[in-house]
Amino acid sequence: MSIPVAMTDRVLDSAKFIAEHSDYVSIPYNHIDQATERILKSMEHRKYSTKTWNQHPLNPKCLDTSTVDWIFLVDLLNFSFWSDLDHADRSTAHPDRYAVTYQGVAYTGYWSLCAAINRALDEGIPITSGKYLAEASDEALAHIFRSDTKEQVPMLKERVMLMKEAGQMLCKHFDGSFVNCIAQAKYSAQQLIDLLLTYFPSFRDIHTFRDRQVYILKRAQIMVADLWACFDGISYGRFDDIDTITMFADYRVPQALYHLGLLEYNTTLKTRLIQGEDLLSGSQEEIEIRGNSIWAVELVRQRIQQVMPDTHINAILIDFYIWDLAKEIQNELTAVPTHHTRSWYY
Repeated sequence: MSIPVAMTDRVLDSAKFIAEHSDYVSIPYNHIDQATERILKSMEHRKYSTKTWNQHPLNPKCLDTSTVDWIFLVDLLNFSFWSDLDHADRSTAHPDRYAVTYQGVAYTGYWSLCAAINRALDEGIPITSGKYLAEASDEALAHIFRSDTKEQVPMLKERVMLMKEAGQMLCKHFDGSFVNCIAQAKYSAQQLIDLLLTYFPSFRDIHTFRDRQVYILKRAQIMVADLWACFDGISYGRFDDIDTITMFADYRVPQALYHLGLLEYNTTLKTRLIQGEDLLSGSQEEIEIRGNSIWAVELVRQRIQQVMPDTHINAILIDFYIWDLAKEIQNELTAVPTHHTRSWYY
């Protein structure tokens, strides 16, 4: 299927434009070769591929429709898991920060979301059902996110609202299951993204930068990537245009890119981050961090293809690796903290 150029390139075109017109963030192009070599060697050593996705203990292992609906719900809610408590003290994770204990393990951040959903399913709550989401009370949905610490999940009211809204859209347009949304996309990642943007407004990660509309689309793209990785590129994970997906501009990956020498912040922005100042969603500084991150990973991807033309590594796998790396070396990422923007876009 032929995908229109404007649809295919919208995120990369936006990222390139942002990188070329940034004041606060830059890409040290002289570091690309060295960073690419480090990333490539580590990805090869760890044998990074789509199969890496299923190795995470909280991710589903069954390749069926229930997993499709699990992925939809997770990525619907995959935003803003940084803690205000950690924000006040960046040196260590605060013991009272939001956490969910599942099968004897306490999970924080993104994994607390996965743990909460798995806990609900184990308790017999059909949380991934569109019908349940549409009909459940606010209290029942809020109970899914109950914390095992003093801090509650960030943006709880918004999460409940989005779950109810998504359930209604699934029932009205897709017979209650995201499987039918995938079917309408006809093996196109970009068409699936357009369906998400049309029916599920919180995925519209689109902003204005330098008087131009720019597309970031973090959660819409990661929805596609998770399906592709989980199903190893077949069945519900088959997308004939999968390589049009870019990296997913969040908090952790930009920090790791800075550590790898692929991003640089000017003194003003670096000072604001070190002082713990939040960045507003859609602000110039925030858009520059996210846009430059996308473009930096694209430059690494291009460089990998140049030095190893027979190796197929797309931006998704590079992102997966860098996100995992950021979690592993979290205590080493001291040069600059993650930026903090309270938003449902990421």
